[in-house]
Amino acid sequence: MLRFLTAGESHGQALVVIVEGLPAGLHVSEDQLQEELGRRRLGFGRGPRMRFEQDDLVLVGGIRHGRTLGAPVAIEIRNSEWPKWTEEMSPHAGAPASVLSTPRPGHADLTGMLKYGFDDARDILERASARETAARVVAGALAKALIRELGTTVLSHTLQLGDVVADDAQRPSFDDRARVDENEVRCFDEQSSQRMITAIKAAAKDGDSLGGVSEVLGYNVPVGLGSHVHWDRKVDGLLAQAILSIQAVKAVELGAGYAQAGQRGSEAHDAIFFDEAAHRATGGFSRETTRAGGVEGGMTTGGLLCIRAAMKPLATLNKPVLETVDVATKEATVSFKERTDVTAVPAMGVVAEAMVALVLAGEAQRKFGGDSVAEFVRNHAAFVAHIGETPSSATAP
Repeated sequence: MLRFLTAGESHGQALVVIVEGLPAGLHVSEDQLQEELGRRRLGFGRGPRMRFEQDDLVLVGGIRHGRTLGAPVAIEIRNSEWPKWTEEMSPHAGAPASVLSTPRPGHADLTGMLKYGFDDARDILERASARETAARVVAGALAKALIRELGTTVLSHTLQLGDVVADDAQRPSFDDRARVDENEVRCFDEQSSQRMITAIKAAAKDGDSLGGVSEVLGYNVPVGLGSHVHWDRKVDGLLAQAILSIQAVKAVELGAGYAQAGQRGSEAHDAIFFDEAAHRATGGFSRETTRAGGVEGGMTTGGLLCIRAAMKPLATLNKPVLETVDVATKEATVSFKERTDVTAVPAMGVVAEAMVALVLAGEAQRKFGGDSVAEFVRNHAAFVAHIGETPSSATAP
């Protein structure tokens, strides 16, 4: 089945991603991967690193003449800043020039130091850094290419930044991707985006940071991905785990999510309609609302997939004021400062897209199978044709 693994540190020589389970014949280009990496660097409020950070890609294995071979795909993302860090991050025997002993509240620093027995927070923070998400975005670009063979696409947009909340009635279609990405905070609601920028400027002036919410939308998602049979096969559980694995994301909801907890059942669910001509890919059945987020019983309904990720404010501040303790002296102090962003919510949305695409691609591979892209597409087409039949004929021996 489709799976991926990343390796590397934020200021290390490179990040590496290996993606296993892609069928043969999937078209892949370096330009396609670079485009997705460029989208990850978008967003007002990002730090100066985004202006000079270069993602130098090396396609190491699993791709020949622009197409996958059915073997594991290995890609290296070289760090353009490595020459500045060769001594501090050297893999060879030695010692760092300085030791970071004042862990940041809200980061992996202290817990990781205690867990692994380190006295230097850099031994933890380099891998815990959100720089790792560059490798996820590359893996997600491959997953997006695979589900696009079925007509499935994903797009994120910013719904909230700090205390500024956009009009969630305005949802983009995939055709609006350029408009979303051209917006400075990747918000589809232009009026709200201007207020978000004002909030970022105010936080920047105070040396503070902001969190927010990004929504990922999945269009033309096949019906029946996931399963009701086992807890670890439910697609909403898989999506939630994938989203919550993103650095600094603390909450996730599908569809109406938390709001449903305060509603009556008569108003909380998506009514079902039938129009065979208009909804052939779902057997003629459809839902006109997205309260369930496109998932019922652990399976995709074939409607619009809607999942939201809530990101906390970043733990590294440009004006260090968070109280902590020096692990060496045990004296009270404030946390150290690393180069940081005022907010990374717009970029987090792009990472969330990648994670959603990886889940959908994995479940599509599980459902439709195929050693080649052609076989994968044929199997999906056969399934769509099959669900168009009446239940009696579909289950007949």
